Amino acid sequence: MAFQVDISPSALNDAEAAFLWIRKESPSYAEEWFNGLLEAINSLENFPNRCPLAPESEELGIEIRQLLYRKNRILFSIAPSRETVDGTVQILRIRHQAQERLKLQDLL
Repeated sequence: MAFQVDISPSALNDAEAAFLWIRKESPSYAEEWFNGLLEAINSLENFPNRCPLAPESEELGIEIRQLLYRKNRILFSIAPSRETVDGTVQILRIRHQAQERLKLQDLL
């Protein structure tokens, strides 16, 4: 299975904010964290359905899945297949596990 992975601007902003926050404490760890985050996101090219539904999925009435990476949740949806790929994984947000659950306005 080959899925295309697209990262939303909001998710990119989330990743950058987390990176900058981590870098204040440990520049070397921040780079390691960011590289690992990208690896985790890219792993969704294969079998993204392996990831469980996020708690927000039921609350919002939208299928949102989550991939845990260290202390973060990579929240994404899966769009139906297109011509050359099995589908598209849309990375919606990247949240620390301690953050509140997503609300509908967080996806707009």
